[in-house]
Amino acid sequence: MPSNPANSDLPTAAEASAEAGLLDALQHQVAVFARRAEQTRLGGVGQARNSMDRAAYLLLNRLDLEGPMGVKALAGGMGIDSSTVTRQVAPLVDSGLVKRTSHPEDGRAVVLALSQRGLARLEEVRSSRRELMARVTEDWSEEERESFTGLLTRFNGSLSELMGAASEAGPAS
Repeated sequence: MPSNPANSDLPTAAEASAEAGLLDALQHQVAVFARRAEQTRLGGVGQARNSMDRAAYLLLNRLDLEGPMGVKALAGGMGIDSSTVTRQVAPLVDSGLVKRTSHPEDGRAVVLALSQRGLARLEEVRSSRRELMARVTEDWSEEERESFTGLLTRFNGSLSELMGAASEAGPAS
């Protein structure tokens, strides 16, 4: 696109309009994705379909990937507050998917750990969701899957950074 000769740092009206159109299309597709994800809860296929809510899946997955940790560390890593984690973990403990144990270095502190039952359940759900992703992207090349995953990871990271900066800044005046 041609640049603005009066000030080459400023976009032309056509460039600004094209960017606005692209950003409008992006926000629309993100909204459609959010609706589809909520409708299906990206729950996978088969018997495990829609059998684990998003919060439980994310908590169990984090404990599996990073190991036992306290509520505060779990909350911080997920970008939510400790009271939310406490509320979300309670039914996972009650159902035996997560266990509370003593901190190995400070016996007074409690850490949350994925139980064997929790790991088995998480693997069941992961397998179901993996099958869903395979079906949704069955006509995609490996490069397209990698590109989409990379871009979605980057997008989520940018959202997380933006939300973290906004919460650190406090409420707008």
